[in-house]
Amino acid sequence: MAGLLVAGTTSDAGKSAVTTGLCRALARRGVNVAPFKAQNMSNNSMVCTGPDGAGVEIGRAQWVQALAAQTRPEAAMNPVLLKPGSDQRSHVVLMGRPWGEVASSDWLEGRRALAAAAHAAFDDLAARYDVVIAEGAGSPTEINLRAGDYVNMGLARHAGLPTVVVGDIDRGGVFAAFLGTVALLCPQDQELIAGFVVNKFRGDLALLAPGLRDLERVTGRRVYGTLPWHPDVWLDSEDALDLQGRRAAQSAARRVAVVRLPRISNFTDVDALGLEPDLDVVFASHPAAVADADLVVLPGTRATIADLAWLRSRGLDRAVTEHAAAGKPLLGICGGFQMLGRVIRDPEGVEGAPAEVDGLGLLDVETNFVAEKALRLPTGQWSGVPAAGYEIHHGRITRGPDADEFLGGARTGRVFGTMWHGAFEGDALRGAFLRETLGVQISGASFPRAREHRLELLGDLVETHLDVDALVGLMEHGAPAGLPFLPPGAP
Repeated sequence: MAGLLVAGTTSDAGKSAVTTGLCRALARRGVNVAPFKAQNMSNNSMVCTGPDGAGVEIGRAQWVQALAAQTRPEAAMNPVLLKPGSDQRSHVVLMGRPWGEVASSDWLEGRRALAAAAHAAFDDLAARYDVVIAEGAGSPTEINLRAGDYVNMGLARHAGLPTVVVGDIDRGGVFAAFLGTVALLCPQDQELIAGFVVNKFRGDLALLAPGLRDLERVTGRRVYGTLPWHPDVWLDSEDALDLQGRRAAQSAARRVAVVRLPRISNFTDVDALGLEPDLDVVFASHPAAVADADLVVLPGTRATIADLAWLRSRGLDRAVTEHAAAGKPLLGICGGFQMLGRVIRDPEGVEGAPAEVDGLGLLDVETNFVAEKALRLPTGQWSGVPAAGYEIHHGRITRGPDADEFLGGARTGRVFGTMWHGAFEGDALRGAFLRETLGVQISGASFPRAREHRLELLGDLVETHLDVDALVGLMEHGAPAGLPFLPPGAP
């Protein structure tokens, strides 16, 4: 076997779900499989251990896909990670370590500079694994960016990867999207497009069948299956397109308001809270949405000072401080924690222009940004229970005498701040925190088991609804010869 590229008609079409499900299905069959995404643009990332024992950073989706593949996550699975800090610039993580920045003005040249490293990482995985399932990014038919592409058809051409295109039928227009995706590609790229996967179908498959037959006739490419919409498919979110609350079924649930910062990062931190049936987790952008919350969470951010200014411009700073003054619990995580302190200094301009600003003054903490990024997997305990998480930050905090330690951060009364992402995925820690802050007894649900259940579900859906044997044939033999070329505007 060699590999497969899972592309999509759009962002959020279902590439991650199909890639994850295929990784689990192949792992069940005893295949030594690895996930791969040449370039991920996401502020949701994860720390894993590099070959030298130090921490490295990869996209959250590839970390989860490695769990699905039942293999160890590593930097080669996501060699290029772009973390947007503004609409024009992104911080670049290369092979798990900070590399620099790339701006929209030098986008094509910047992509060319990273392509060799990304393709070398793919080649390395391909040499060590039976098969590599590569996830594309956005659409392969971003024709304005094709010259510098190394994630979609650029990768497929590099490695000779057969490609399947995933489309979200729930959005509508999926047949036109499939046809247009192929027809706008050059002949060499079209030769690698083997067929399609329909995602999120609701209803009677018999009603869909005529459209699938017409699609196969018009494009000369087969449909490898139709995945149904399923309410329990819930992957760790990759980007803000996935950002949504976890609503409780019961009206008496305690309300958790997560402030939706413009450059929010690692908001998967609150996924574990959404697992609890007694919590109604919502994202808030206005003071009124914070005012009636039982617990307010300030999450991580890629631009702490800029997002603190946004918080103040919306009046959310007053809503947060009034919430704390009322004796209600408040939790800040990483950048959100730094906002709760007395002052934030960025003398070297790590996040933007050099600046020093006052924080919200709710914790006796000062933050200083430094160029070197901290990437760690800390462990410890709190309130008599074990705790673990991961750290990804440039800010270094100094805790003053008026605050107690809390998970690498600080606590004063019912105001908590931590530098640890992912801590609430620990069932014991989550239970201890919710009992103390909200008087809530957790349900007994296990977040690690819930994640494993979701991966098993995706494997089941892929095995049941996709022709996995035919897809394995693609991986072994490549795209079928003689696939027709569709000129733009076909048929």
